[in-house]
Amino acid sequence: MKRQFGILLFVFGLLTVQLSAQSEKKMVRKGNKQFEEGNYTEAEIEYRKALSENPGYFKGAFNLGDAMYEQKNYEESGKLFGEVAEGQHTDEQKAGAYYNLGNSLMQKRKYKESIEAYKNALRLKPDDQDAKYNLVYAQKKLKEQQNQQQNQDQNKDKNKDQNKDQNKEKNKDKNKDQNKKDQNQDKQDKQDKDKNKQDKNDQGDQQKDKNQQQQPQQISKEDAQRMLDALKNDEKKTLKKLQKQKAKAAKTKKTDIDW
Repeated sequence: MKRQFGILLFVFGLLTVQLSAQSEKKMVRKGNKQFEEGNYTEAEIEYRKALSENPGYFKGAFNLGDAMYEQKNYEESGKLFGEVAEGQHTDEQKAGAYYNLGNSLMQKRKYKESIEAYKNALRLKPDDQDAKYNLVYAQKKLKEQQNQQQNQDQNKDKNKDQNKDQNKEKNKDKNKDQNKKDQNQDKQDKQDKDKNKQDKNDQGDQQKDKNQQQQPQQISKEDAQRMLDALKNDEKKTLKKLQKQKAKAAKTKKTDIDW
Protein backbone atom coordinates (compact mmCIF):
# COMPACT_ATOMS: atom_id res chain seq x y z
CA MET A 1 0.00 0.00 0.00
CA LYS A 2 2.75 2.36 0.77
CA ARG A 3 4.39 1.57 -2.52
CA GLN A 4 1.23 2.17 -4.47
CA PHE A 5 0.64 5.41 -2.62
CA GLY A 6 4.12 6.57 -3.51
CA ILE A 7 3.45 5.84 -7.17
CA LEU A 8 0.25 7.81 -7.04
CA LEU A 9 2.08 10.80 -5.55
CA PHE A 10 4.72 10.67 -8.29
CA VAL A 11 2.08 10.56 -10.99
CA PHE A 12 0.25 13.48 -9.38
CA GLY A 13 3.50 15.45 -9.25
CA LEU A 14 4.14 14.90 -12.95
CA LEU A 15 0.62 16.03 -13.71
CA THR A 16 1.15 19.23 -11.70
CA VAL A 17 4.38 20.01 -13.58
CA GLN A 18 2.69 19.42 -16.91
CA LEU A 19 -0.19 21.69 -15.97
CA SER A 20 2.25 24.38 -14.80
CA ALA A 21 4.21 24.11 -18.04
CA GLN A 22 1.06 24.41 -20.08
CA SER A 23 0.06 27.47 -18.03
CA GLU A 24 3.34 29.36 -18.58
CA LYS A 25 3.37 28.46 -22.28
CA LYS A 26 -0.18 29.70 -22.56
CA MET A 27 0.84 33.01 -20.94
CA VAL A 28 3.77 33.35 -23.32
CA ARG A 29 1.48 32.73 -26.28
CA LYS A 30 -0.86 35.45 -25.04
CA GLY A 31 2.11 37.75 -24.65
CA ASN A 32 3.32 36.96 -28.17
CA LYS A 33 -0.10 37.85 -29.56
CA GLN A 34 -0.05 41.21 -27.78
CA PHE A 35 3.53 41.78 -28.95
CA GLU A 36 2.61 41.17 -32.60
CA GLU A 37 -0.22 43.68 -32.28
CA GLY A 38 2.18 46.28 -30.89
CA ASN A 39 0.73 46.14 -27.36
CA TYR A 40 4.10 45.86 -25.67
CA THR A 41 2.90 46.79 -22.19
CA GLU A 42 0.23 44.03 -22.24
CA ALA A 43 2.80 41.60 -23.62
CA GLU A 44 5.14 42.47 -20.76
CA ILE A 45 2.40 41.60 -18.26
CA GLU A 46 1.87 38.15 -19.76
CA TYR A 47 5.57 37.39 -19.94
CA ARG A 48 6.01 38.35 -16.30
CA LYS A 49 3.14 36.05 -15.35
CA ALA A 50 4.91 33.21 -17.13
CA LEU A 51 8.14 33.95 -15.30
CA SER A 52 6.30 34.01 -11.97
CA GLU A 53 5.27 30.43 -12.73
CA ASN A 54 8.73 29.43 -13.91
CA PRO A 55 11.53 31.97 -13.27
CA GLY A 56 14.02 30.10 -15.49
CA TYR A 57 11.70 29.83 -18.48
CA PHE A 58 13.78 30.87 -21.50
CA LYS A 59 10.97 32.05 -23.76
CA GLY A 60 9.41 34.09 -20.97
CA ALA A 61 12.66 35.90 -20.11
CA PHE A 62 13.80 36.33 -23.74
CA ASN A 63 10.46 37.66 -24.94
CA LEU A 64 10.16 39.94 -21.93
CA GLY A 65 13.51 41.42 -22.94
CA ASP A 66 12.10 42.08 -26.41
CA ALA A 67 9.00 43.76 -24.93
CA MET A 68 11.15 46.04 -22.78
CA TYR A 69 13.36 46.87 -25.77
CA GLU A 70 10.32 47.95 -27.80
CA GLN A 71 9.26 50.18 -24.90
CA LYS A 72 12.73 51.80 -25.12
CA ASN A 73 13.63 50.57 -21.66
CA TYR A 74 17.10 49.55 -22.81
CA GLU A 75 18.48 49.29 -19.29
CA GLU A 76 15.95 46.60 -18.35
CA SER A 77 16.14 44.78 -21.68
CA GLY A 78 19.94 44.63 -21.49
CA LYS A 79 19.73 43.20 -17.97
CA LEU A 80 17.28 40.49 -19.06
CA PHE A 81 19.31 39.47 -22.14
CA GLY A 82 22.47 39.39 -20.06
CA GLU A 83 20.85 37.02 -17.56
CA VAL A 84 19.60 34.77 -20.35
CA ALA A 85 23.05 34.71 -22.00
CA GLU A 86 24.62 33.55 -18.72
CA GLY A 87 21.93 30.93 -18.07
CA GLN A 88 21.84 27.21 -18.76
CA HIS A 89 20.60 27.31 -22.34
CA THR A 90 21.67 26.10 -25.76
CA ASP A 91 24.42 27.89 -27.67
CA GLU A 92 21.92 29.14 -30.21
CA GLN A 93 19.68 30.56 -27.49
CA LYS A 94 22.60 32.21 -25.75
CA ALA A 95 23.89 33.59 -29.07
CA GLY A 96 20.49 35.23 -29.64
CA ALA A 97 20.58 36.70 -26.14
CA TYR A 98 24.08 38.13 -26.71
CA TYR A 99 22.96 39.60 -30.02
CA ASN A 100 19.98 41.37 -28.41
CA LEU A 101 22.20 42.46 -25.53
CA GLY A 102 24.47 44.12 -28.11
CA ASN A 103 21.47 45.93 -29.59
CA SER A 104 20.39 47.23 -26.17
CA LEU A 105 23.90 48.50 -25.47
CA MET A 106 24.04 50.14 -28.90
CA GLN A 107 20.89 52.10 -28.11
CA LYS A 108 22.60 53.43 -24.97
CA ARG A 109 25.69 54.33 -27.06
CA LYS A 110 27.81 51.89 -25.10
CA TYR A 111 29.62 50.87 -28.28
CA LYS A 112 32.60 49.24 -26.61
CA GLU A 113 30.36 46.93 -24.56
CA SER A 114 28.11 46.21 -27.55
CA ILE A 115 31.14 45.13 -29.59
CA GLU A 116 32.01 42.55 -26.94
CA ALA A 117 28.39 41.29 -26.93
CA TYR A 118 28.38 40.80 -30.73
CA LYS A 119 31.70 39.00 -30.52
CA ASN A 120 30.27 36.62 -27.91
CA ALA A 121 27.28 35.98 -30.19
CA LEU A 122 29.61 35.17 -33.09
CA ARG A 123 31.72 32.83 -30.93
CA LEU A 124 28.59 30.78 -30.34
CA LYS A 125 27.13 31.25 -33.83
CA PRO A 126 29.89 32.22 -36.32
CA ASP A 127 27.57 32.35 -39.35
CA ASP A 128 25.22 34.99 -37.89
CA GLN A 129 25.35 37.69 -40.58
CA ASP A 130 23.31 40.18 -38.54
CA ALA A 131 25.77 39.92 -35.69
CA LYS A 132 28.68 40.48 -38.12
CA TYR A 133 27.03 43.53 -39.62
CA ASN A 134 26.18 45.05 -36.22
CA LEU A 135 29.71 44.35 -35.00
CA VAL A 136 31.22 46.39 -37.86
CA TYR A 137 28.66 49.14 -37.33
CA ALA A 138 29.42 49.28 -33.60
CA GLN A 139 33.16 49.49 -34.30
CA LYS A 140 32.53 52.40 -36.66
CA LYS A 141 30.37 54.22 -34.10
CA LEU A 142 32.99 53.64 -31.41
CA LYS A 143 35.67 55.23 -33.60
CA GLU A 144 33.41 58.23 -34.28
CA GLN A 145 32.69 58.55 -30.58
CA GLN A 146 36.39 58.46 -29.71
CA ASN A 147 37.21 61.08 -32.37
CA GLN A 148 34.39 63.28 -31.14
CA GLN A 149 35.60 62.94 -27.57
CA GLN A 150 39.14 63.73 -28.64
CA ASN A 151 37.99 66.85 -30.48
CA GLN A 152 35.96 67.93 -27.48
CA ASP A 153 38.97 67.46 -25.22
CA GLN A 154 41.16 69.45 -27.59
CA ASN A 155 38.60 72.24 -27.84
CA LYS A 156 38.23 72.17 -24.07
CA ASP A 157 41.98 72.48 -23.62
CA LYS A 158 42.13 75.20 -26.28
CA ASN A 159 39.33 77.15 -24.65
CA LYS A 160 40.99 76.65 -21.30
CA ASP A 161 44.26 78.08 -22.66
CA GLN A 162 42.43 80.96 -24.31
CA ASN A 163 40.56 81.75 -21.14
CA LYS A 164 43.80 81.54 -19.23
CA ASP A 165 45.50 83.97 -21.65
CA GLN A 166 42.51 86.29 -21.59
CA ASN A 167 42.41 86.26 -17.81
CA LYS A 168 46.16 86.86 -17.72
CA GLU A 169 45.87 89.79 -20.13
CA LYS A 170 42.85 91.07 -18.27
CA ASN A 171 44.69 90.88 -14.96
CA LYS A 172 47.68 92.57 -16.58
CA ASP A 173 45.54 95.45 -17.81
CA LYS A 174 43.80 95.57 -14.47
CA ASN A 175 47.12 95.75 -12.64
CA LYS A 176 48.35 98.37 -15.09
CA ASP A 177 45.26 100.48 -14.52
CA GLN A 178 45.56 99.99 -10.80
CA ASN A 179 49.23 101.00 -10.84
CA LYS A 180 48.38 104.06 -12.88
CA LYS A 181 45.59 104.86 -10.51
CA ASP A 182 47.91 104.41 -7.55
CA GLN A 183 50.52 106.64 -9.16
CA ASN A 184 47.95 109.33 -9.81
CA GLN A 185 46.72 109.00 -6.27
CA ASP A 186 50.26 109.26 -4.92
CA LYS A 187 50.83 112.31 -7.08
CA GLN A 188 47.60 113.87 -5.90
CA ASP A 189 48.45 113.04 -2.29
CA LYS A 190 51.88 114.66 -2.71
CA GLN A 191 50.32 117.76 -4.25
CA ASP A 192 47.79 117.95 -1.46
CA LYS A 193 50.53 117.48 1.10
CA ASP A 194 52.70 120.19 -0.48
CA LYS A 195 49.72 122.49 -0.70
CA ASN A 196 48.83 121.89 2.91
CA LYS A 197 52.43 122.52 3.89
CA GLN A 198 52.54 125.74 1.86
CA ASP A 199 49.23 126.87 3.27
CA LYS A 200 50.52 126.12 6.73
CA ASN A 201 53.71 128.08 6.05
CA ASP A 202 51.71 130.97 4.62
CA GLN A 203 49.47 130.94 7.61
CA GLY A 204 52.54 130.87 9.84
CA ASP A 205 54.07 133.85 8.01
CA GLN A 206 50.82 135.77 8.17
CA GLN A 207 50.49 135.04 11.85
CA LYS A 208 54.10 136.09 12.39
CA ASP A 209 53.53 139.40 10.55
CA LYS A 210 50.34 139.91 12.45
CA ASN A 211 52.08 139.28 15.74
CA GLN A 212 54.83 141.67 14.75
CA GLN A 213 52.27 144.30 13.81
CA GLN A 214 50.35 143.81 17.01
CA GLN A 215 53.37 143.88 19.29
CA PRO A 216 54.52 147.55 20.14
CA GLN A 217 58.15 148.36 19.63
CA GLN A 218 60.00 148.16 22.94
CA ILE A 219 62.65 150.98 23.56
CA SER A 220 64.66 151.94 26.58
CA LYS A 221 64.31 155.20 28.45
CA GLU A 222 67.76 156.36 27.28
CA ASP A 223 66.80 155.80 23.67
CA ALA A 224 63.57 157.66 24.20
CA GLN A 225 65.43 160.63 25.73
CA ARG A 226 67.92 160.73 22.87
CA MET A 227 65.07 160.67 20.40
CA LEU A 228 63.42 163.61 22.19
CA ASP A 229 66.69 165.53 22.30
CA ALA A 230 67.21 164.90 18.62
CA LEU A 231 63.74 166.15 17.87
CA LYS A 232 64.38 169.29 19.89
CA ASN A 233 67.71 169.88 18.15
CA ASP A 234 66.04 169.34 14.80
CA GLU A 235 63.35 171.81 15.72
CA LYS A 236 65.96 174.39 16.80
CA LYS A 237 67.87 173.87 13.58
CA THR A 238 64.75 174.13 11.57
CA LEU A 239 63.66 177.26 13.42
CA LYS A 240 67.07 178.85 12.99
CA LYS A 241 67.05 177.99 9.31
CA LEU A 242 63.63 179.50 8.86
CA GLN A 243 64.77 182.68 10.61
CA LYS A 244 67.76 183.01 8.28
CA GLN A 245 65.59 182.49 5.24
CA LYS A 246 63.14 185.08 6.56
CA ALA A 247 65.91 187.57 7.23
CA LYS A 248 67.36 187.07 3.79
CA ALA A 249 63.99 187.56 2.22
CA ALA A 250 63.47 190.76 4.12
CA LYS A 251 66.93 192.09 3.09
CA THR A 252 66.28 191.35 -0.53
CA LYS A 253 62.97 193.12 -0.42
CA LYS A 254 64.55 196.17 1.14
CA THR A 255 67.23 196.43 -1.52
CA ASP A 256 64.62 196.37 -4.18
CA ILE A 257 62.84 199.24 -2.55
CA ASP A 258 66.03 201.39 -2.23
CA TRP A 259 66.82 200.93 -5.87
